[in-house]
Amino acid sequence: MKIMNIVGARPQFIKLAPFCAELARHHTVENVIVNTGQHYDYALSKVFFDELNIPTPHYNLGVRSGSHLFQMGHIILQMDAILDTEKPDIVVVYGDTNTTAAAAIAAAKNGFPLAHIEAGLREHDKSIPEEINKLLTDAVADLLFAPTQTGVNNLVQLGRTKDVYLVGDIGIDLLVAHQEKIAEQVSGIMTKYGIEPQTYVLMTCHRAANTDHPANLRQILEAMSAITDKVIFPVHPRTMNAIKRYGFDTLITGKNIIVVPPIGFWETQALIQQAKFCLTDSGGIIKESYFHRVPAIIIDKQTEWIETVEEGWNQVVGPWAKDIAAAIERVNIKPAFHSSCLGNGTASRQIYLHIKQYLHAKQ
Repeated sequence: MKIMNIVGARPQFIKLAPFCAELARHHTVENVIVNTGQHYDYALSKVFFDELNIPTPHYNLGVRSGSHLFQMGHIILQMDAILDTEKPDIVVVYGDTNTTAAAAIAAAKNGFPLAHIEAGLREHDKSIPEEINKLLTDAVADLLFAPTQTGVNNLVQLGRTKDVYLVGDIGIDLLVAHQEKIAEQVSGIMTKYGIEPQTYVLMTCHRAANTDHPANLRQILEAMSAITDKVIFPVHPRTMNAIKRYGFDTLITGKNIIVVPPIGFWETQALIQQAKFCLTDSGGIIKESYFHRVPAIIIDKQTEWIETVEEGWNQVVGPWAKDIAAAIERVNIKPAFHSSCLGNGTASRQIYLHIKQYLHAKQ
């Protein structure tokens, strides 16, 4: 069985890692990895392959930055030849990036079965580029692996009921399998940043809806500056470019703000686990905070991870400083209920078994 995994951005590397570990357990599986290079910065790409022990990709497309159609067009054109050469039994795509949608189109147009990991999620706003990618990918996928019941419900509303599976979030597999590794990071991280557990805030901000709109970014940074606890702020390259472009440098120079370059996965997990709360627009941080039972304030206008909000662990407040400040006042009381609604660490195994069953039935 030849499975082709196509990734290109940090969130996909995190999802790919546990699935590669599962596939490595089966000697009859050939795992072909394609990295489109959508995230080409080392801190956002290669470091995750190294840190998460992901096998070296068989193909690197080197797409780099560019408009949405530029990225997707280059991926589709290159995937045409790769699919013809490799002839995989199934193509697997992850999440909602340009890589995901472009690879899905290439696989479908060439007649290869397609599996979508993290299917069914919706933000119900087509002005968000990722929403278009979700819709396109789910429309052509043969196997749909939803991380939450909300994802399943969304697919059912679109008439998709066959080969739809609730498996949990595959990224949780990585956290469940490596809790000791996360714990080993804590002491060094506390020393590195001069912080103590439960006395600091972890802040991330990278979504285009915030970085491309100076009014939104200013309010987020002003709200961050008003936080009295220490704030660890790993700055995404897109965000730093926006800060410099808009002249917001003074908003990140407060004595309590620790600005650092993008950091590795395990260090991030240790920082989340020991934080007082997280302030973020990252879907990954939203999920990881929930897993670690650390509240998160979402500086976006919506989230796909509805269940975590319903349970009270996460608050959706948008980019407005007054709403962020109000959420910070509420965040000190942790919810009593935690259902592990994002899964129990078995998504990779379930996905492999469903793929195996699907391909066997096609023979």
